[in-house]
Amino acid sequence: MTVAQNQHHRPAHERTHAADQAHTNETLSKSTKLSNPDDTLGTLDSVRAANTAAVQAVLEALVSSHHFDDSQIKTDAQSLEHWGKDWTKHFAPAAAAIVFPKSTEQVQAIVLLANQHKVVLTPSGGRTGLSAGAVAANGEIVVSMDKMNHIGQFYPADRLVEIEAGVVTQQLQQFAESKDLYYPVDFASAGSSQMGGNIGTNAGGIKVIRYGMTRQWIMGLTVVTGKGDILQLNRGMVKNATGYDLRQLFIGSEGTLGLVTHAQIKLERLPQALTVMVLGMDNFTDVMNVLSAFQAEIDLTAFEFFDDVAIDKLMAHGQVQEPFESRTKFYTLIEFEAPYEPIMDKAMAIFEHCMEQGWVVDGVMSQSIAQATELWKLREYISETISVFTPYKNDVSVLITHVPNFINDIDAIVSSNYPDFEVCWFGHIGDGNLHLNILKPESMSKDEFFAECQIVNKYVFETVQKYGGSVSAEHGVGMTKKPYLHYSRSALEIDYLKAVKTVFDPNNIMNRGKIFDM
Repeated sequence: MTVAQNQHHRPAHERTHAADQAHTNETLSKSTKLSNPDDTLGTLDSVRAANTAAVQAVLEALVSSHHFDDSQIKTDAQSLEHWGKDWTKHFAPAAAAIVFPKSTEQVQAIVLLANQHKVVLTPSGGRTGLSAGAVAANGEIVVSMDKMNHIGQFYPADRLVEIEAGVVTQQLQQFAESKDLYYPVDFASAGSSQMGGNIGTNAGGIKVIRYGMTRQWIMGLTVVTGKGDILQLNRGMVKNATGYDLRQLFIGSEGTLGLVTHAQIKLERLPQALTVMVLGMDNFTDVMNVLSAFQAEIDLTAFEFFDDVAIDKLMAHGQVQEPFESRTKFYTLIEFEAPYEPIMDKAMAIFEHCMEQGWVVDGVMSQSIAQATELWKLREYISETISVFTPYKNDVSVLITHVPNFINDIDAIVSSNYPDFEVCWFGHIGDGNLHLNILKPESMSKDEFFAECQIVNKYVFETVQKYGGSVSAEHGVGMTKKPYLHYSRSALEIDYLKAVKTVFDPNNIMNRGKIFDM
């Protein structure tokens, strides 16, 4: 292993626009749910006509009474298609209109009018979600935050910045760096995802092992509830012992309680001299041994995992180079700060210990920021590379302790029931988040493959339930995971979730049909 200290702040990670992750199902589902379930009109056509009239009434009122201009309302077919969907393809977009508020007050006007006319609203950010949480499939008005994209006041002493919900993740990251600070929540879609959507799904990514989920960085929120009330929650304070923290209810609520319009975001110091290792192992238990060995001595910023199937596809695609001569069954990418020589010495000592124990077959360490970037491509290019194999994806999590048994159980299920299916594993194993990718055999049609994968889903989520895990680690529930929510949440929990929604959104107009049905 060659060793050198990386003197730069961090690798300029290549961001792959992972729209290919949407290929979990290309079957377009048509729903007959109505925007107004109380409507007693006799035919579906008449109900649709009534909804169209209600939507038109909302749009006219926005123009006449709330200063919306032509650029803030779109109803053409191309716009309805573009803003009415996210990266999933499970449901056909069927939005009635797209509106672009410019202020919290305009968002409030939309919500109040939607309540008055019983029109359902679907929030829209960067539309990079993978659970159909931002899909408008039943004549909803889409509320896009594209025009609320300003970064506001910065508080140096607090390392705090105020932003609007439409600020793009990478925009916030770049602002933080301009202040010699760091926003650490990072993932492939950072160049297009919006902070409002990240808050709505409690987004995770590649740095969770060190910095946690989006939730850890939200110090305050301004929201418009489903009733149309404006609430300012926590106001950026670190210490606030004044009862329920309603801010936390909105983080991860996927727009079902109301719309986030502004947020106060905590920033961190810039990491120093980030260094990347890629190690190869032949047994999965060795992956866990390596994780334990490094975590015992060094604060890791990332611990990513991928298997030999991912490497095979990457090498065949030709965009990245072999990390080392040996081929192994499993690979880990480890990132840590090494601003001082003793830390680098410690990392080398841990590596040598892992080699002596027989856990690691081979490894490489970055000597420059360019090499670190190349090594990160091994992990970040996987989704793009396997997209041509029409992968069926699941994003699950279990306790790190259970990861080896969980992977063994899933591999056994797939190999015994579906011997022609190839499985590609990768994920953020340092926080227990695994991405299961089942690749379509060439001989099988997409429809047949996806039908079989629906059966696989049941086995997968039963295994998730067995280990007390989550059916959605970081992409939300939306509509695609809704049928499986009961594998992670008890019936009693779901009843409480519904009761909370009723308080904030009594008319059920906020992102109806997402997470659960009412």
